[in-house]
Amino acid sequence: MRYLIPVLAAALPLIAIAQEAKKEAAPAPAAADDSWKQLFNGKDLTGWSNFKSDKIRPGWKAIDGELVCADPKNASDLCTKDQFDWFELQLEFKMGAGANSGIIYHVTDAAGAVWATGPELQLEDNAKAKDPERCGWLYGLYKPDIDTKTGNPLDATKPAGEWNTLRLVISPEKCLHEINGVKYFEYVIGSEDFKKRVAASKFGSMKDFAKVQKGYIAFQGDHGEVSFRNVRIKQLPAK
Repeated sequence: MRYLIPVLAAALPLIAIAQEAKKEAAPAPAAADDSWKQLFNGKDLTGWSNFKSDKIRPGWKAIDGELVCADPKNASDLCTKDQFDWFELQLEFKMGAGANSGIIYHVTDAAGAVWATGPELQLEDNAKAKDPERCGWLYGLYKPDIDTKTGNPLDATKPAGEWNTLRLVISPEKCLHEINGVKYFEYVIGSEDFKKRVAASKFGSMKDFAKVQKGYIAFQGDHGEVSFRNVRIKQLPAK
């Protein structure tokens, strides 16, 4: 042991030097991306209100960092107070059993319902919800290609009660729907294909549908329990 003490004493400065060099060699942390804005602060419903109202019905709640439609019978549609044109929206969502909801964008006050002016990204529990429009589809307009493994449209959603990630890109060049990292489809608002699909759908008779390039973002809140968290948005350049 008496021979080891001098060896250890001599080694300690070398170890300290090596550790210091390791610290210096470590890469600097990446700078925060301040282009993202939190739409839900995780604590309360600041920045939101019901459609055509400055109030929020009690069915919507902020619970443990989640924006929750806890009572769909007393919630109605919830809208951002700010308006957005071109953006990327990212969030996590969790459906209740049999629940049906949606994210509607470019919503205006011109009509009596959010979906009468804004296209809707459908959200639902694909296993038990009754609406044939499935989760991630652009309601009544676009749906994913057939999955050759199942013979049904592509479905990357997780069961009710589990968190899903969603990425929605709305830009002049293309719009993109992505669920749990899986790309569903692309489309271009105002393109000939888009206008043809609108004309053939129930929205064809709605004079204000998809007519503007800026509006509120709305969460549908009358068809079941749904929760959102980590809701953030990034503005994209205009065309």
